[in-house]
Amino acid sequence: MMEGGLVDDGQVVTVKEDPALGLSPREKSEILAAILLALFLGALDQTIVGTALPKIVTDLGGNELYTWVVTIYLLTSTITVPFYGKLSDIYGRRPLLMIGVSLFLVGSALSGLSQNMAQLILFRGIQGLGAGALFPISLAVIGDLFSPAERGKYQGLFGAVFGIAFIIGPALGGFLTDNVSWHAVFYVNIPFGIVSLYIIWRHLPTIRREGVSRAFDYLGAAVFTVGISFLLVGLTNKIGADWTDPTVGGFIALGLILSAIFVVIESRTAEAIVPIDLWRDRTYAASILSTFFVSFGFFGAIIFLPRFFQVVRGDSATASGYELFPLLIGLIGSSIISGFIVSRTGRYKVLVITGLVIMGIGVTLMTQITATMNDQLLWLYMFITGVGIGPTLSVFTIIIQNAVPFQRLGVATSNLTFFRQIGGSVGLAVAGTAFSQALTNTIPSQVGPVFAEIKAAAPPQFQGQFDQLQNSGASGLDINNLTGVGQSFGKAIVDAIVAIVPPEAQAAVKSLFAPFIGQLDAAFHNAFALAIGQTFQIGVVTTVIAVVIALFMKDIPLRRTVGAEAPVPAAGQAPEPVGKAAEPVLSPAVESRAD
Repeated sequence: MMEGGLVDDGQVVTVKEDPALGLSPREKSEILAAILLALFLGALDQTIVGTALPKIVTDLGGNELYTWVVTIYLLTSTITVPFYGKLSDIYGRRPLLMIGVSLFLVGSALSGLSQNMAQLILFRGIQGLGAGALFPISLAVIGDLFSPAERGKYQGLFGAVFGIAFIIGPALGGFLTDNVSWHAVFYVNIPFGIVSLYIIWRHLPTIRREGVSRAFDYLGAAVFTVGISFLLVGLTNKIGADWTDPTVGGFIALGLILSAIFVVIESRTAEAIVPIDLWRDRTYAASILSTFFVSFGFFGAIIFLPRFFQVVRGDSATASGYELFPLLIGLIGSSIISGFIVSRTGRYKVLVITGLVIMGIGVTLMTQITATMNDQLLWLYMFITGVGIGPTLSVFTIIIQNAVPFQRLGVATSNLTFFRQIGGSVGLAVAGTAFSQALTNTIPSQVGPVFAEIKAAAPPQFQGQFDQLQNSGASGLDINNLTGVGQSFGKAIVDAIVAIVPPEAQAAVKSLFAPFIGQLDAAFHNAFALAIGQTFQIGVVTTVIAVVIALFMKDIPLRRTVGAEAPVPAAGQAPEPVGKAAEPVLSPAVESRAD
């Protein structure tokens, strides 16, 4: 084996001649398929397990630990992302990706064998440890195999993988849970993972880069782990709690303090897990921050759409997932198309900004959602939003990988993945608070006119007490328990009012309110829809911020080689054509793919 090239049919194939290190087109295709399978594992797990969780909790008990099944996976999969990126730059993609896929499969198998909630939480944590490798290293492998100018054709497929997983996940989870067992929800990952693991082992080269230090920042890793743990647990605890709760505001504050300490540590260490000097590049910084705000606004608001279909339209949990098809179709299509456009033109800034503007238009339209909105109009709004989001899923990865030195491709890609996940977590917490507050503020204005009708129809003996009955009944409701499938706000408020009147008057009160239950439900649905619309206003603001930040990106011509620096045109000189190959600056040491 020769350093800097592979021997193929007696001829030396150099990095300059083949950025993919002499891999045949078939091998490249097989590796790409394996990478897409690995991504599919992580994306499918996020949709398929959620459908089975109610049944799992029923069988295993421990309802008070319900949220930790999700929280522990979020913790371990998010915290490990930067570590995998850094280590893959040091030791190569193949061993780290194989470790990640293996941990994910072991965690999946053990989760399916769980006998109680404590075991399930532990094994989901192991699964998350593996999942942390799937996204950043898979994206980095594409960076290794294809030059920035080629990557667009393949990066767009990643958005499609997420869309497909989102489409089939709920149905597959529901089918397996109802017809086989909830255990099968975890076992279904195993055959996909084994195929992916074999192809990665068989074909993906192990590339150890020259001149890369093997040192690792253990102090920074410890501070980062503790700080992000507090931050994520605090954000998770925010669901159903107040910001002033010590386990919410206190944890978040402590997480932010430790994160600030981590930044100081990283600025002073030679081998940072999250290199601070990369942030001096405005294209890198703008891409990371834009991704954060896009995730903040999009994931924070989009989580409420299935609830809209469940509560307002009365759809099942599975059916509500399929109602998102228009958004997913727009997202998948624009993700693939934008990747091809970037590959063909070599330019990305206008495409990204256009996508963000379209997303902003779509999210703004979604603020107009109402309980009686025409389905076709709502689908159109969702489709527009998806079209805008698609380019952000594929193109930002290309931008990041083109902007940084090849030696740091893994850590840069993992940072992008990390900030996308953190943005979504922060967005969920903020959107949850905004939705609860908006719903509480909107209910009186929607329900008030119905109560006025009931009061007008009430017999004289109830007139003086009616306002007190109305207020007492409403104050006894837990709004959070009225946002599930099949719940009736009207019936709940009637039951609450009947419970507080003397026994001899209960029959009369129930008879008085009964004809108005449908109107009370309709009023609540109006309030629910309006509250969701107000939540989308957060997405409008964050999308505008993302557009402003994206304006600061430089439209760096995409390289035609894997290891070369981007060509920088002299003043007044036209950029170098995308089709011209630059001289590579790296000579990676390549080891056998089967060693």
